[in-house]
Amino acid sequence: MTRPAIVLVRPEIAGNTGSVGRTCVALDLDLCLVKPYGFQITDRNVRRAGLDYWKHVRLHEYDSWDDFLIRRAPDPDSLYLFEEFGARSFYHVAFAPDFHLVFGQETVGLSQAELAGRGDRVVKLPMRSPHIRSLNLANAATAAAYQALRGVL
Repeated sequence: MTRPAIVLVRPEIAGNTGSVGRTCVALDLDLCLVKPYGFQITDRNVRRAGLDYWKHVRLHEYDSWDDFLIRRAPDPDSLYLFEEFGARSFYHVAFAPDFHLVFGQETVGLSQAELAGRGDRVVKLPMRSPHIRSLNLANAATAAAYQALRGVL
């Protein structure tokens, strides 16, 4: 069984990745990053958002989605793909102890290839206001991580 993780697929904004890394340290989760990135991983903005915690991030980097699936080899039932159109609210999901919370690019989300055959694994964070489609990536990942841990602790 793999450790629980937040997975960012092709993240574009260094500050979001740094903030998610900080959340991973706080909650004892792995951070999996799937290339390509929209920034350099050594970018000072990643460190700025992650503060001095970045050195404690258990970072795992993958060259592609397929590389992630092969090398990380998460149980398919531990994948939870977050999209605004997900059929299930994250409030109604029983998260596996080795959960992998997967988030796509800030501007376009996950690709059709990444979603293919995983429709039952797509979940969403509910938005109560009709004026908002989604939250900032770092905020969404943090909210999802706390909800996932709620059911497995």
